[in-house]
Amino acid sequence: MSEPSSSEEPKKPATAAQVKGLVRRKIRKHPAHEEQSLNIYPMMDMMTILLVFLIMQFANQSASVVQSDDLVMPYSTSHEAVEQNLPITISRTEILVDGIPALTLRNGLVDPSQKQGGANGFLITPLIAVMTQHRDRLRALEAAGGTPFNGTVSIIADGRTPFRTLAEVIYTIGQAEFQNIHFVAIEEAAHNRPGEAPAP
Repeated sequence: MSEPSSSEEPKKPATAAQVKGLVRRKIRKHPAHEEQSLNIYPMMDMMTILLVFLIMQFANQSASVVQSDDLVMPYSTSHEAVEQNLPITISRTEILVDGIPALTLRNGLVDPSQKQGGANGFLITPLIAVMTQHRDRLRALEAAGGTPFNGTVSIIADGRTPFRTLAEVIYTIGQAEFQNIHFVAIEEAAHNRPGEAPAP
């Protein structure tokens, strides 16, 4: 067997200081970790623009009324433009406030159980609750610097709606401080007006 040459020296184990120095050198080779955060401000600007766009689209859509078998609007010769107010729709089967059903009707009439005082009452209980919520919401918007509350509503009623139902609705919304009422009707074309010859 050959003996190791005297020129070869046995390797000594590394000391703790050498190990720490080696670790420090390895760490220095890697750049420090930089925290990358998401900038949400451009996203907030985009969402604000989308919100304004959707509100404007909704306002434009609310002005167009879709007629059906339960909602046939009366005609009018008035040329006044329709204002954007809180819409109340009265069909043969239900009353909607701002497009959301408030109560159901029976052939255009309010069920006595839905009125304060029964059949002889004029205050519609579900409707006054909804209108009060809208009044409080509009008052809060006014207090926050929004549009002043003027108590204006637009009633979109079926042409066959009984006068009793109209009277009850008007009385109820008046109790919720909505006293400026506009009725929405379809502008009658000249060739459809009674007493005039039809267009050729």
